Amino acid sequence: MDDNSVSEKQKRTQLDYSLPFKLKVILEVEKGELTYTEAQRKYGIQGRSTVLVWLRKHGSLDWQTDNPMKGKVSPQKQIRELEKKLKRSEMQNEILNKAVEIADEQLGTDIRKKYLDLLSKTSRQQEDEVSQLD
Repeated sequence: MDDNSVSEKQKRTQLDYSLPFKLKVILEVEKGELTYTEAQRKYGIQGRSTVLVWLRKHGSLDWQTDNPMKGKVSPQKQIRELEKKLKRSEMQNEILNKAVEIADEQLGTDIRKKYLDLLSKTSRQQEDEVSQLD
């Protein structure tokens, strides 16, 4: 193996970091694939705050806090989490609707209609109370 070749795990000097390399590391961190400390280990970046400096200089997120990954979620990761929550809520809603339909068939009632009437009465009462306060 040639002494001049540099593997990804080998320690680098500051002169090795090209802008495309920095942007690649920043992209991985901001997508939530790695923390900035994991990126330092993965790519053999020596400076303790080198990647953090790159994130502050070239990144699209706000990296001004001392520990940017603590409590921070990348927008892509947040979107994925919200999509999972939405899908779960939709499934729960579907299950509840089926349960109401089954209960209506077995009990010979119209639960949904009774519940909607109750909701509309409650909302009208709340509106009346608010209008009386104004």
